Amino acid sequence: MKNLSTLRPSRRRFLQTLGAGGVTAAALSTTLPGMIPGFGRGMANAAETVGVQQVTAAPATARIIPGGAMPTPVWAFNGTVPGSLLRVKQGEDVHVRFENQLAEPSSIHWHGVRVPNAMDGVPGLTQKPVAPGDTFDYRFNARDAGTYWYHPHINSPTQLARGLYGALIVEEAEPLSVDREFVWLIDDWRLGENGEIDPVFNAGHDVGHAGRLGGLVTINGVANPDISVRPGERIRVRMINTANARVFAIDFAGLAPHLIALDGHPVTPHVPDLPVFLFAPGMRADFIVDVPPDASGQFSLIDRFYDGLENPLANLRVAGDPVRSDVAQTSMTLPDNPLPEPDLQNARREQLLYTGGMMGGGVLRHLVETGKIDAGFLGEVRGMAQSMMGMMTGGGIWMVNGRDPERDELGPLFSLGRGESCVVTVTNATAWYHPIHLHGHAFRVLSRNGQPTRYQEWQDTVLLAPAEQAEIAFVADNPGDWMLHCHILEHKFGGMSGFIRTA
Repeated sequence: MKNLSTLRPSRRRFLQTLGAGGVTAAALSTTLPGMIPGFGRGMANAAETVGVQQVTAAPATARIIPGGAMPTPVWAFNGTVPGSLLRVKQGEDVHVRFENQLAEPSSIHWHGVRVPNAMDGVPGLTQKPVAPGDTFDYRFNARDAGTYWYHPHINSPTQLARGLYGALIVEEAEPLSVDREFVWLIDDWRLGENGEIDPVFNAGHDVGHAGRLGGLVTINGVANPDISVRPGERIRVRMINTANARVFAIDFAGLAPHLIALDGHPVTPHVPDLPVFLFAPGMRADFIVDVPPDASGQFSLIDRFYDGLENPLANLRVAGDPVRSDVAQTSMTLPDNPLPEPDLQNARREQLLYTGGMMGGGVLRHLVETGKIDAGFLGEVRGMAQSMMGMMTGGGIWMVNGRDPERDELGPLFSLGRGESCVVTVTNATAWYHPIHLHGHAFRVLSRNGQPTRYQEWQDTVLLAPAEQAEIAFVADNPGDWMLHCHILEHKFGGMSGFIRTA
């Protein structure tokens, strides 16, 4: 295996796949080992109900290793990885009773959902930890339709890596017309030779580099599954990246699916410009996949993020009679969610500068030399960093505006008035990718490196490449203290964290 400090996304691979637009799939093999009948509505883990839903965290086992001969001890919600699929209608009230049967405190964070602050599931900020043997009732209204997920927000690098996550689907009042729907929770696992999860968490190398990367990639707990599809079928695929740290660059094998939602919220349906789709931890993406009516064989989806370390994701195996003779023509456009539009002209302006990690000095110098970082602001950050040096007590490998907000107890990164609009310039002055996630709100991604984004998409997790700068905007309409952190969980552990305060 390559030294992870040398790993970089493959630009050459991106360019090579530009021409991979054909719709003729590879030949179908005569046998279909590992064929899995369904990953969508009706899947075994589904629990489609409203009212009080029980979710219990406890030790369990899962057959993650290909072949299933050796069970892997995991921690799971309701005994399965992923945990129970929760599905409600937009506007319905959600009531989940969480029971902790682990030997350590835990919680549930409703990732991407605009919940009341007390329901956000962040021990130490929004609630007390749920002690072993205790329960906690989460109640909120599912006001936004979309694809969301749930996971603990305490000792997160360990609890997520051991399997604690599940999907929450909030259906639109009038769902899109599709033949089927898949919900894919994509993860990677770092396993030992005995099939057990590597018990070393927050290792120094992981914290200072790309995070905890595993060697086995799964969709819904299955490695490289075979999934049967029919010619002409229209499928909605809801994808959730539940990995601790792995950014995927998904090659759809020429299927050219339409992106219809990001982080739960609608976008103008379009085929992404890049030949691969960058998909970072914490993000969700909804695609419409139209299987060509004349297709045969299989479409092999592959992760191409790291050159030479590609990961097979899934094989869509085409079989059966065509569903229709031409590509479906029904609308792909989703109705907007009731998000408040920020007042850009009168918005408050804030900056977040992320620094640190291995090999970050050169990136910071580049940003200063190219004028992307204001000299006055940089002086303030450096002054803060110098004053922080005596306070650093280990783990603080990353900094936010010169601070280690995970440990410094200096309060919020910034505070906003109720209903105030805010534009934040977020700068990644490091040598690594960072998906920055804001709790309790959704924001528009206005620009990247000074260029307006084409779709002005709503997100709650924005992926920043090394040396990249983005502008995001939102309305502080949800009172409370809200986490704002890198969703590479080892980076958060290392200091790339903090919170904002809304009055």
